[in-house]
Amino acid sequence: MTLDEVRSLGEAIDAEIAKAVVDQRDVVRFLLVALFSAGHVLLEGAPGTAKTLLAQSFARTTGLDFGRIQFTPDLMPGDIVGSNLFNFQTSQFELTRGPVFCELLLADEINRTPPKTQAALLEAMQERAITLDGRTERLSERFTVLATQNPIEQQGVYPLPEAQLDRFLFKIAIGYPSEASERAIVAQYGKRTGTPRPEDSGVGEVASVAQVAAAIEAVRGVTLADPVIDYIVALVRATRTHRDCASGASPRAAAALAGAARAAAALDGRDYVIPDDVKALAPALLRHRILLSPAAEIDGRQVDDVVAELIEATEAPR
Repeated sequence: MTLDEVRSLGEAIDAEIAKAVVDQRDVVRFLLVALFSAGHVLLEGAPGTAKTLLAQSFARTTGLDFGRIQFTPDLMPGDIVGSNLFNFQTSQFELTRGPVFCELLLADEINRTPPKTQAALLEAMQERAITLDGRTERLSERFTVLATQNPIEQQGVYPLPEAQLDRFLFKIAIGYPSEASERAIVAQYGKRTGTPRPEDSGVGEVASVAQVAAAIEAVRGVTLADPVIDYIVALVRATRTHRDCASGASPRAAAALAGAARAAAALDGRDYVIPDDVKALAPALLRHRILLSPAAEIDGRQVDDVVAELIEATEAPR
C-alpha cells in the first residue's frame, strides 16, 4: 500500500465515522494514528459524550473483530482473559477464551473495576499475548484496546496504575461539544428512542482487515531522520527534569512517540516525519505519563500546561 492510499483510507474512515459521531474528527485522527502504529487509546470524559459510540463506529468502519467488556466492581480477571475448564467428555482441561481474544477491544469504563482486574490487561496490551496456567496464547497482531473512563473525581472509580497508564499510547480528553455541535446532536438523535447505534446512522465497513494490515506495514517505511529522533529524545527527557514534575515519561514513551509520528506522517501522505508531527501528538502521549510534584499541585498547575511549556522550550530541528 502506498502512502497516498494510507491517507485515502484514513479519510474514508474519518468520513464514515462522522455519520454517527458529531464534531470528534480530531479524536478520530488519534485513533487512526494508534491503530496504524500498534498503540492503545484511553478516552476520558463525562458520561454521555459519545465515547462508546465513537469506539463502536471505529470498529465498524475498520472491519476488525470487535469485543467489548463492561468493567464493573465485581468483574474478575477470568471474565476478561478466560479460563481453563475441565471437559468431562474428554477428561481434559480446555481453554474458554474471554472477550480479550479479538482485534479491537472496547474496555468500557475501565476505572470502574479494582486494580487486580485492571491488571489482567497488562500482558495483552504490552505483548499481545495471554498466559493461563503456564500456557501462552497469542492475540492478533492488530489487537488494540480502546478504553473509556469517567473523570477520576467521580464516585465509584479506581485510579489506573502507572504501569497500565504507560501502556496507553494516548490519553484523549473528550469535553462537552460546542453549542452548534450539541444542536446537531439533538437534531440527529433527539427524534429517536433508545441508545444510538452506528448502523442506525448508516456507518458501514470502509476498510478491510487486509487494508489495515497493509497500512500498518506502510507506516513502518516512513523515514525518521536523526535530528527528529534527537528532538523526540530531548522532549521526553525534559519531562524528568522539569521543576513541576515529580516523575517524567519513560523511554517507552519516546519510542512510542516516534512510532506515532510515523503514522501521523503517513496519514498526511508523507514518507518522512517533521517536528510538527511530534508537537501535535506530544500532549496526548505525555499527559498520562507525567506526575506533578506536590508543590505544583498546590499551585493549581495542570499537566497539559507543563507539556506545553516543554514543547515551547525544547528546540526543534529546522
